[in-house]
Amino acid sequence: MRILIIEDEKPAANLLIKLIKLHYPAAQIFGNLDSITKSVQWLSTNSHPDLIFCDILLADGISFEIFEKVHLSTPVIFTTAFDQYAIKAFQVNAIDYLLKPIDPKDLARAVDKYKANRIPSLLEIDVLKSLLSHNNPSYKSRFLVKFGDKIQSVPVDQISFFYSEERVTFLQTYEGKKYVIDHTLEQTEAQVNPADFFRINRKFLCSMKSIDGIFAYSNSRLKVKLKNCPDQDILISREKVSDFKSWLDQ
Repeated sequence: MRILIIEDEKPAANLLIKLIKLHYPAAQIFGNLDSITKSVQWLSTNSHPDLIFCDILLADGISFEIFEKVHLSTPVIFTTAFDQYAIKAFQVNAIDYLLKPIDPKDLARAVDKYKANRIPSLLEIDVLKSLLSHNNPSYKSRFLVKFGDKIQSVPVDQISFFYSEERVTFLQTYEGKKYVIDHTLEQTEAQVNPADFFRINRKFLCSMKSIDGIFAYSNSRLKVKLKNCPDQDILISREKVSDFKSWLDQ
């Protein structure tokens, strides 16, 4: 049996491998692969495995992109710390969805599903939809940051915007304080409520209250001014303009 691990956190990958070996001691385990890019490359150049264990938030984005770029019939067991992706996961050959930290009993149940070649029933998906409705979101309420030797927690309602600069992600509060966070902008986007934050371009993820002005720009684009932001040339592409206006009008 051939099993592929796609996971960007090494301790989580090591624990997963240890649990898998309890059920499949003779399995060939490949990985762990820690990004969408590496996973697509591996799946494009190797014969597909019998089973994939895949984290959802990877170093360079959300792992569903892998399955959009590579056609797979391989069953997938998703692992993640966030439950808001469950419905989409079951649209991508998923046989189970395990929340971190992974409980050995939950993993055993997932393996049993795989062995039985069991596909989740419509009833299970309806239950998931109920559990994951917008009335019960699971977005972050605060971010842990480090400032010198001091570690503190910044509530989300104090964050004006997030931005990326030279592969480092920062958050800035409404008071203008800046902190480095240990997440990519793609990961951060998935962790905050989309009703409150919008990814206006590759560099900025802003809150509604951070917007100080919106201006028409050439080629059907928009220009946005954020409060206390030194970058005065923040542009929204034509492709995002419609979604941005809908977000403002919700």
